[in-house]
Amino acid sequence: MKRRRGETFLATKTKERTREGSKRMIDKSLALLQTDHIDLWQLHDIGTMTDINEIFAKGGAMEALLEAQDQKIVKYLGITGHYRPDALIEAIHRHPFDTILMALNAADPHHYSFSAQLLPLAVEKHMGIIGMKVPARGRILSTWTPPPIEQQRHMWEGMVLAPTPGALHMREAMYYSLSLPVSTVIIGCDSIAQLEENVQLARDFTPLSQQEMGGLTARAEPVSKQSLFFRFYDRA
Repeated sequence: MKRRRGETFLATKTKERTREGSKRMIDKSLALLQTDHIDLWQLHDIGTMTDINEIFAKGGAMEALLEAQDQKIVKYLGITGHYRPDALIEAIHRHPFDTILMALNAADPHHYSFSAQLLPLAVEKHMGIIGMKVPARGRILSTWTPPPIEQQRHMWEGMVLAPTPGALHMREAMYYSLSLPVSTVIIGCDSIAQLEENVQLARDFTPLSQQEMGGLTARAEPVSKQSLFFRFYDRA
């Protein structure tokens, strides 16, 4: 990164909720990346009002983000989340963040939807919107092969993490998310082949119609909980 810093838009995150903890995180990131500035620093995994209250409290993480921005250590400030929309909505109302990284896939409308209220608010606030959890770690895809039931960790009300294969092809999953009002999407890859496939799909992308998106949402409904597994963790 030290040799190619000028070619990149560099983002990092902090899940620390205190000023001092977050300062340690950004210092560690700068050292590991061998740079003196970050383009985007994000408050990571905002899921509950407890997170909000800790972040915005005296001595909270928000103080570290604003100090780093004032010192030009970071340029933009953002938030991320995949659990429930309410806390992210509150964060946007409390501070004019530049970006939001949120979970958006074809199953989203079925449980604790981000696209219903959070996404329109981010658009209204002219935020940079980054979609994630597009293939839900593969669990929304028809190529997903669930491990044996006895090997799966129970996550909610007796349901297992992924009891059945998914319902969509990667092209459909990606194009659904890209057809929403997002700036970009990020997708985890397990291999160079997956990376190359995703790059080609992005190059070939044309937006889906509302009818096509509705069809994908309907197909995702039977596998919606496994495709939104991150919204069913016990956060108590």
